[in-house]
Amino acid sequence: MSTGESEGEQAERMAFILGLRQKGIRDVGVLRAMELVPRPLFVDPALRRHAYDDVALPIACGQTMSQPSLVAAMTEALSLTAEHTVLEVGTGSGYQAAVLSHLAARVVTIDRYRSLVEEAQARFEVLGLRNITAYVGDGTQGMPARAPFDRIMVTAAAPDIPLPLIDQLKFGGVIVMPLGAPEEIQTLVRYVKEQSGRTRTELMKVRFVPLVPGAAATL
Repeated sequence: MSTGESEGEQAERMAFILGLRQKGIRDVGVLRAMELVPRPLFVDPALRRHAYDDVALPIACGQTMSQPSLVAAMTEALSLTAEHTVLEVGTGSGYQAAVLSHLAARVVTIDRYRSLVEEAQARFEVLGLRNITAYVGDGTQGMPARAPFDRIMVTAAAPDIPLPLIDQLKFGGVIVMPLGAPEEIQTLVRYVKEQSGRTRTELMKVRFVPLVPGAAATL
């Protein structure tokens, strides 16, 4: 599969990055990561004309792919460095993990749908992203065998942060996750785990699919 771009596609991607700047994304590393990942590769072929539009797009298994400005904002909120190991709960198309892979040392991503994980793995291979490991499993339980993590991103909403994720986060680590009830407007929060307690900052109002326990029996 080729990921080569035409001049028109390159211009579209440049406009895409300019649009992210205009929406308040300032971190140069995040902008560069967003530029490096070819979003059309992660989008259904029938929707690729919308790949660089700032809209959420449907993917398989009834899931969604967040709009690029939200992907960038959540990535920026993690405050990543090149030494960090990140857990992503909710692999989806694999786009968010691919962006994270350009900023962190290691990305561990988990999804309850095997077909999504397999499709994402194929995209990672096409792009030569060798610092991502994808698993099928229950995201509410995290990935104890790979813990602890410096950063955790959850791309599905729950009423509160699952305790296993907090337990698997290093002190000084950050979780970025939408909190709230399904089918309602939720709040994206940034949680910092500290020796003396925890700090929770509300970032913005968002809308995500619910975080569902367990791995899917089919799909």
